[in-house]
Amino acid sequence: MIASAATASNVPEDSRLRHEEEPQPFHLVAVHGGAGFFAPSEEREVKRALRLACATSLRHLQSGKCAVDVATEAISVLEDQECLNAGYGSNLTLDGKVECDASIMDGETGDFGSVGAVSGVKNPIGVARSIIEYSKVPDPLGRLPPLTLVGEGAKAFASSSGLPVIPPEELKSPRAIEEWVRWKTRLDESQSHPLSHRDLPGGLHDRQDTVGAAVWDSTGNLAAGVSSGGLLLKPPGRVGEAAIFGAGCWALRSGISSGMACSVSGSGEYIIRTSLAKSVGDSLQDPDIDTHEVLKRTLIGFCKNCERWGEHDPNAGILLLTQEVGEKGAEGQSHVQPVARLWCAFTSPAMAIAFASSQDPNPKAMILRRPSGSNVKGFKGPPMYISALPLSRN
Repeated sequence: MIASAATASNVPEDSRLRHEEEPQPFHLVAVHGGAGFFAPSEEREVKRALRLACATSLRHLQSGKCAVDVATEAISVLEDQECLNAGYGSNLTLDGKVECDASIMDGETGDFGSVGAVSGVKNPIGVARSIIEYSKVPDPLGRLPPLTLVGEGAKAFASSSGLPVIPPEELKSPRAIEEWVRWKTRLDESQSHPLSHRDLPGGLHDRQDTVGAAVWDSTGNLAAGVSSGGLLLKPPGRVGEAAIFGAGCWALRSGISSGMACSVSGSGEYIIRTSLAKSVGDSLQDPDIDTHEVLKRTLIGFCKNCERWGEHDPNAGILLLTQEVGEKGAEGQSHVQPVARLWCAFTSPAMAIAFASSQDPNPKAMILRRPSGSNVKGFKGPPMYISALPLSRN
């Protein structure tokens, strides 16, 4: 919920009335480090990274920056952290390179920009943000501006836009190189000594998680974004859900007190096939439907589709920020106070999240873990976890 007006007994009556008539602007940032597997030894480092992204972003919100810019800032911080699979420290492709995907969406305008399979760019999310700005400039020949740029074209665009372009090798972290060597060796060995399904080693997908953010700014607008290094040992040129319109992120503000922003993580190819982020947004347009029910139906549908495609261990995570109609103002006033709700839902073993707001600026970071059984009543399929997160200090 949003911050309430001052209530201290020693505040003069006229001051209390003024606060009631002019509610303090509310803002919130929520980030995630992906839906996947987080070893206990990684928890401290991951939580630190998420808290840093929240604290940095909250300062930008306090200075009046818009939601889409703050979402970009939050994800840029996450891209710079070695412990997460985005930007520096990303998983390496089959040929040992870093290729990143990222996208950003503005809820009020519907503006969207993304990059795919881009290498040698320090912060891919910044390039996605610049694509939005580029699309607003009238073209002298009336050419249609792009939504998405990939590969060398995305890198050239970043350079021409004055964004940091670096040698691709500088995006490789020691840990990512070590993991690539280990799994590439196993892959090469399997070519001459094929393994049965039960003999396949586990752990290859431990760091396939994507990072992202959902933001509510002081004007009430919403934005969402996502960034990823993709799958370990992915084929060069592979583009995942983080670059695809409607798959990795979605934001929509409909009216002064209704909207949503979500950022998605998980098995990219399956998320793309279901346009997972957009499907959440579309379902929430029904004013009579419960958010928990939307998330439940979305993940059940996702799991059923994955099973039809031969995937029996579906991996998806959703960080969802909703803007709902709250109570009306004092008697005689017409304004409606919108209410923020934050949700997390996933089918993966765990999901790392953090959030902070003008109401409670101390970032809260946590790694939620799915119980052995589903917490969704009546669902007999793969276990999933759905929860609303408390935004108040109480």
